Amino acid sequence: MKWGIYATFFGLSMVKFLFTPMGGQVAQLTFMETYISCCLGAIFSTSIFYFSASFFMKRAVRKNQEKMAKSIESGTPIEPKRKFTRMNKLIVRMKKSIGIIGISFWAPLFLSIPGGSIIAAKFYGKNPMTFPLIVVGIFFNGLVITSITYLF
Repeated sequence: MKWGIYATFFGLSMVKFLFTPMGGQVAQLTFMETYISCCLGAIFSTSIFYFSASFFMKRAVRKNQEKMAKSIESGTPIEPKRKFTRMNKLIVRMKKSIGIIGISFWAPLFLSIPGGSIIAAKFYGKNPMTFPLIVVGIFFNGLVITSITYLF
């Protein structure tokens, strides 16, 4: 069996799902082997990051507060981080224009699985349909990307 190759595709899909299926033919995997190993890796990573998103968001706030406190203690205060960055504005604009379905389907694909899952959980974590929509999006996007890869 090709367990090492499956594990590699599984692991790569945990981080960057968009590009991983492109190596399926090079690794001499069939369409289904590539599709399943990539989708399983992405779903595993999404599960971890979606359900622990509140931990990551709280940790980021805590680290920022500690950094500010240390800078004040040392006498060299630093400017607080900008909240209205170009990326934050883009994400909020996306939220308003494409809503829960768009964020759930496209954020994990184009940003990364961890980042997109955390963003979807931040905006729509209380909605019970968010996680199932992310999983459906992974299956759909995986099918499209793997099909394009194997057609060309």
